[in-house]
Order: sequence, then structure tokens, then C-alpha cells
Amino acid sequence: GLEEGAKNQFSTFSNFITTINQKKEGIGNRNSPTRLVLPNIKNGRDLPPLCLDVRQKQRMSIDTLPQELKAPFPPEPSLPIRTKTVKDFQDDMEKSKASGDWKAVHNFYSTTFDSFLEINAAFKKDTNSPFNTIEDSGIDAKFVNVVYDALLNTPQDIQKSVLKGIINGLLQEWTGPRTKDDLRAYCILLQNPQFSNTSTYVIYAHLLRQIAALTEADHHFLVHWSKKISQKRFKQVVDRLLQFISLRLFPAKPEEFPPMVKCTWWIPSATKVLALFNAANSMISPPIISYTDFYNSTLDHIDLMEEYHNWQCYGNSHRFSFCQYPFIISIAAKKVIIQRDSEQQMISIARQSLVDKVSRRQKPDMNMLFLNVKVRRTHLVSDSLDELARKKADLKKKLKVTFVGEAGLDMGGLTKEWFLLLIRQIFHPDYVGSDDGCKSLLTELFYSCEKLNWDSFKFVSWLMGLAVYNSITLDIRFPPCCYKKLLSPPIVPCDHNTLVGICGVTLDDLFQIMPELAHGLSELLSYEGNVEEDFYSTFQVFQEEFGVIKSYNLKPNGDKIPVTNRNRKEYVQLYVDFLLNKSIYKQFAAFYYGFHSVCASYALLLLRPEEVEILVCGSPELDMSALQRSTQYEGYQKTDLTIRYFWDVVLGFSLDLQKKLLHFATGSDRVPVGGMADLNFKISKSETSTNWLPVAHTCFNQLCLPPYKNKKELKQKLIIGISNAEGFGLE
Repeated sequence: GLEEGAKNQFSTFSNFITTINQKKEGIGNRNSPTRLVLPNIKNGRDLPPLCLDVRQKQRMSIDTLPQELKAPFPPEPSLPIRTKTVKDFQDDMEKSKASGDWKAVHNFYSTTFDSFLEINAAFKKDTNSPFNTIEDSGIDAKFVNVVYDALLNTPQDIQKSVLKGIINGLLQEWTGPRTKDDLRAYCILLQNPQFSNTSTYVIYAHLLRQIAALTEADHHFLVHWSKKISQKRFKQVVDRLLQFISLRLFPAKPEEFPPMVKCTWWIPSATKVLALFNAANSMISPPIISYTDFYNSTLDHIDLMEEYHNWQCYGNSHRFSFCQYPFIISIAAKKVIIQRDSEQQMISIARQSLVDKVSRRQKPDMNMLFLNVKVRRTHLVSDSLDELARKKADLKKKLKVTFVGEAGLDMGGLTKEWFLLLIRQIFHPDYVGSDDGCKSLLTELFYSCEKLNWDSFKFVSWLMGLAVYNSITLDIRFPPCCYKKLLSPPIVPCDHNTLVGICGVTLDDLFQIMPELAHGLSELLSYEGNVEEDFYSTFQVFQEEFGVIKSYNLKPNGDKIPVTNRNRKEYVQLYVDFLLNKSIYKQFAAFYYGFHSVCASYALLLLRPEEVEILVCGSPELDMSALQRSTQYEGYQKTDLTIRYFWDVVLGFSLDLQKKLLHFATGSDRVPVGGMADLNFKISKSETSTNWLPVAHTCFNQLCLPPYKNKKELKQKLIIGISNAEGFGLE
């Protein structure tokens, strides 16, 4: 914050206050609102480190702060008595707009924001109540919203008076810990819409700095109070913080801000405060706003690998990195980090293989640099499993696939087809022994290993790991809790006795896998009768394994503990935990270790479970119009008749045919993380006869299209081509 004894560093604040006091015109003749222009404040010291490193295995929960952090509360000073209500304020605003005399409104704003005490006097619901719990901030949110909504429609003098009062509050010398009234003032000031204007950023930065430097206990209160803010206001604060970070990184007018070397603490302070709102958002189910609303796409344009390496090297030291706050990094940017980190691992492994070969005085060859997988299409699953098991030591090398008897060279296209065909066959009923292949695999993964053997668990996890490691998307759907378990923990622990794949699970997770059982448990929770007498259940459950019914106690002596109205929530939680964690531990541990044996990386610490799913499965939206907008042409112009025919036909295709086209041209029917634009799709003119079918180079996402004479001929040849697209040859 603005530390005690550092007044001499803020001389420009004093100059600004003097400027504000020099009023250019009387209150009665004030003009309509104009843009505020505030002088630069170019002094300030570096902020101390702001946050715990995300790599720490045990992070302090915002809900489990020790008592010494929560108490005692410093005594609250007595507040001035202010009696103005929302209606009184609205009446004053209407009178001022009608008469042009803004004196009453000016007095209210200048008084209210003159100090933290005055802010509390105006906006505290009851000035006689302490409101020192996390459950209720004591803020009259309706009054705050009305005052802020009106602020930007007042004359410039009034807006300046508000900023002057905020400066007074920030310049206050703190002689002890912050009171709850101080925290309330911070919470209210963060919602000030004036901070969307870049001319107020110097003041905004100092406000953020003070909030960032608060104690863990104070942050605890701010997080809980923030989750009570309405969705609209919450989103506005988050957007304002993101804009502040973006414009400090890439200012439209650099002269508006102090030099970066003088305000290195601006971005860390804003990011730390944003982290408090992210924590508040994560505490509520469903969250106030989507986790994607915290993404800052501006960060896609900075040196992400430098950020990543700084984080790896310096961790939670004094050096700031956005990777300490992964919620702010978009999934597209995280994909870039993971992809480049994988490439560096591939190069390192290949180099080590070369060194080992040379040290043994053996002749090196190119094949040793890759994970070479040779398979027959007729024995795809068995050949692939044998190859991966035999070459387990090479899983972290660059993958190259060869289909026996075909002349295709793998520049990426064969790899994509191999993944696509494998997933189709693995989920086929003949392989997993069920009418619904996908559901059968999930059932076997989460309930028992009766049909799906251990090799199959490991094989599927290898495929998922190889897909992420080689930047391939798969047509696969696991329930969300699967990805939570894969990130529990995100880095394989050194101690092999440490449990893996154990995560917090809820009834919602069970609904994704066993909807009927989950519905029954939900009915139990809402049952209004006598649970003990009507259900006659205990804390013991039964499960069939290999045709044998076995019993398990959910807690010690569970068979002797009846389920009652009082303990049914505990029963449901223990039952869900048993089904999704304990009963499948061995199976999922094999799955966990198989996945991480391929794509183990610190970059996984940056990911949410939902983001892992997107990396594995790609985007679910197949937007052919977006593909049309981003397509490049070679030999054609986008206005050529053949191209117009092509897009008329494709946009009219069914979803199934559109997927076949995507598979034909790119080797995969999945959309990458960045959307269709990331495909770099190209249509080239083929100088062959129009009797020929279209040709695709899947390694380069390129479609070679002859200049067909009419739309009917193009549609006919295109459908034939994309519907018979297995196999590769050489031109």
C-alpha cells in the first residue's frame, strides 16, 4: 500500500489535489460530463511478492484459515451519522438535472468519498452493527449501485471530487491492521466505474496495490464478500481489471502512463486482486461468471515461453509471472505453452538417444529420433497395443505412424488418422462388449475391470497422453470428474505411496456416469418422511465384482449405523466418494500413471479439468462458416465460380458429411482448441481432369480441387471422395 513514511514519494498527488481545488466555474454553471484528464504519477516502489506459487502441493484454503488469522478484530472507529436514502439521492439527482444546480449532489459525492469512514457512513446498512463476519459485508448494494450508475452522468467537478476523496483515503497513514470498515471501503471503491477511464489508472493502481498488500485474513473477507456482488457488477469489476492489465501491457497512448520501470507493480497488483475475484467465483456452484471470463486474450501476444520459464526457474520468489495465476491465461495460450514444452521434451529425448548411440560406437539413424509405430489396418488395435508396449521407453519422442502396405509418409496426417481409427475401434461394441461402446468403456473404467483388462486401461491412457503430447484432438468423451482425477495431483508425486486420482466429487459428477443411482440419492436427500424407518439403510453398500456380491462399510462400523434424516448428507457424500474414488482406485491409478508417463509436464499445473478435456477432445462446435472465412486459396480466388459452388455445397451438408469433409482434408474430424481458424485450411487448384475426384494432403490440411463445371458435378465428386477416404498413397 502507500506505506507510512513514504509521503515524499507522492508529491504529484498533492499537485493534483491542488489542481482539483482550483475550480474553473461555479457549481451552478457546471457543464455536461467530459473526459477526465489526470496528471501522471511516476513515482512508486516495487510491490512485494503477492501470491503463493501454484506449484505448492498444499495451498492454504480460503475457507480454512487458522483462527489466529481471523481474530481478533481491531476496534471500529465511530462513524458519522448520514441519513440520506436511495430515494433522497434520486430526488436530488432529478432536481439537479431539471434546474442545473448540482450543489446538493456535489455535496453528497464530495462528502461520501472523502474518507473510508464517510464511505461506510453512507453505504453501511446499519452503522451501529459491526458486520465483521464473512456471511454479510453490511454494504447496502442497492444504494452503491444507484450512486455509481449516476456518477458518470454528473458534471466533471463532481467526478473530480470523488477522485480527490479517494486519493485522501489512499493517502491515510495506517497505524495498525485494517478494520472491517476499511475492507468495506475497498470493496465499494473497486466497483467505481470511473476506473474504466485510463486517465484514472494512476489512482486505480494505488487502490489495487493496497488491496493486494492486505493480509491473508483480510483477503479471506474480501473473497467472501465479493461473491455476494451481483453478476452484472461482478463481471464489470473483472472486465475493468482485465482492461487495466491489457492497457498497461500494450498502451494505446504510452504517454498517458508512467514509464514501465517506474510502475512494475501495477500488473502484479491488478492480477492479485483479480485472483481474489477468481477465488470468489470458484466458491459458488454454479459460478457467478464462466471461468473463461477471466481469460485475458492480450496475453496471447506476449512471450509466453519466457513467462513459463520464469515461473519454472523462480517459482514463488519475488519475480512475477502470469503462470502464477493460470486462470488469466486463455486455453489457446496454454495450448501453445504445452505444445512448445512438448517439443522441447521431444528434442531433449531425441538428443539423449543420439548421444547414447554414439557413446556405444553404434551408427545412428533417423528412426531412433521418433516413436515409430507400424500397424496393419486389419489388426489396428492389437498392433498398436503391442507397438506401444514394446516401445514404452520411446513414448516421449515425436510420434510417426506407418500403415503397412501403404506408401504414405507421415508428416502429421497419418498420425491423425491413426488416432481417429483407433478411438473408433476401441469404442466399438465388439471391442468393449456392449451395445453402447462409449458408455461401456466408461462403465468398466469407473466400476470394475471385469471385461476391460489392465492393458486396456493403460492403452487408453497412453492414447490420451500421446494426443495431448502430440497436439492431436480425439473424438472421445469421458465424464468431467475423469479430468479432475487426472489432475489430482497434476504432477506425479515422487513418493509412490502417495495416493493419486483422488479428488473431491459431488452428486453432479455421479449424474454423469450413473444417472439412475444419482437420481435415487438425490431423492433420498429431498425425502420429507422418516428416512431411517422408510429406507432402512445403513452406512454399508454392496457391489458386484466378477459375479460375487461384496459389502463395504462407508465408515467404521458402517453396517451398524443407520441412515437418518440428520446424517443422510454424510451418507450420500461417502457413497459418491466410494464409487468415484475408493472403489476404482487401482483401475484409475493405472490410467493416471499411463497418461502422465507420456505428457508429464509442469504445464499441466496451469490447466483446469475443463481445459484438459478441451485439449484432448477439441472444440465441440463445427462452424463451417468460420472455416470459410479463414480458408486460404492457391490457384483460386474466393470469388471464383468453383469456390462459390464448393461453399454452397459444404454449408448445405449434413453434420455427418461436414465431419467427413474435415476428416478427408485434415485427417481428423475434430476442431482444434483455437477453432477453425487454427486449421490453416487451404484449397488449391488441381490442374487434373474434372473427371478426377478431389485429393487431400492431410499433413498440410490442404484440399486439391479440380475446376468442376457446375455445382451438381462438384457435389457428386466431393461426396464420393470424402465418403471413401481411408488409406494413403503418393502422387
